[in-house]
Amino acid sequence: MQILNFILQSVAGFFTFALLARFAMQWARAPFRNPIGQFVITITDWMVRPARRVIPTAWGHDLPSLVLAWLMQAIYLGVIYGISGFFKGGMGHIGIVALIALIETASVACTLAIAIVIISALLSWINPHAPVAPVINAVAGPMLQPFQRVIPLIGGIDLSPIALFFVIKLIDIGLASLRMWLLMP
Repeated sequence: MQILNFILQSVAGFFTFALLARFAMQWARAPFRNPIGQFVITITDWMVRPARRVIPTAWGHDLPSLVLAWLMQAIYLGVIYGISGFFKGGMGHIGIVALIALIETASVACTLAIAIVIISALLSWINPHAPVAPVINAVAGPMLQPFQRVIPLIGGIDLSPIALFFVIKLIDIGLASLRMWLLMP
């Protein structure tokens, strides 16, 4: 059971991460003509293109990518909970699984946001002219701007990523608590 869970979690997590990266890049109007953008498009296009026929974009955002990320988590959790006997109490648990999948998708989005900000900070120190720097900075910028307006540079160092990490971690803790509350008998 653990091996199956690991395999399914890895596959679902990979595609969820890629779909959320696609959504974030489109949301931030980041360029897709770079190694990261091309990778994300190649990995997700087989799902997103057909989904666009059924799921429209909303307010200029790539809603099909977001819905597919949630569906990846829902399918993964449905299979795992189904194998573990979670649905023995009836099919009413499907709604709980769908809600937990939404929470898991938001948790993966938090992980993605932290990864983007860490990579952005590292690139700014190590190689600000790296080929992937424009896309990373384009996605990190909108997340950091609200904090940069409030937190001044201290000794020429931008502390806004630390504040953003703090907020994202608080959100992730809240999501974990909500998940645990939903799973309590």
